[in-house]
Amino acid sequence: MLISRRGVLTASVGLVGLAMLPVAVRAQDAAAAPAQTADEMIAEFTGGAEAVEGDGVKLTAPEIAENGNTVPLSVEAPGAAEILLIATENPTPGVARFTFGALAANQAAATRIRLAKTQDIVAIAKLADGSFVRTAANVKVTIGGCGG
Repeated sequence: MLISRRGVLTASVGLVGLAMLPVAVRAQDAAAAPAQTADEMIAEFTGGAEAVEGDGVKLTAPEIAENGNTVPLSVEAPGAAEILLIATENPTPGVARFTFGALAANQAAATRIRLAKTQDIVAIAKLADGSFVRTAANVKVTIGGCGG
């Protein structure tokens, strides 16, 4: 059986179209899903419980970030099972969620994030007893990192 050049081209175009179909479907699903706000993310993390301001969590962030593309943060919460970081004014506020096992040497993490503009960074720690402690730091951004 001989395959013509036209047949090979037609089959190639069809296979490329099929290969791109899952990407197109995923892109539409992501666009259709509304982004969660910072308050919704906090409520989901805490299960509706009140997070009290306290000394149980320590957030270290710069007062001024010259470039929002890379802002260093560190968070520490002795005795925490999980820590949630949120950038309240970013297009996607969820920054990071750290989970610590029973054998973790310490409950601390450091990362670098992108900030769109001057905003509050909120850290909420879920302690081993099920209570929630929060703290916040305001970071002034001179050049936005999320397209701003």
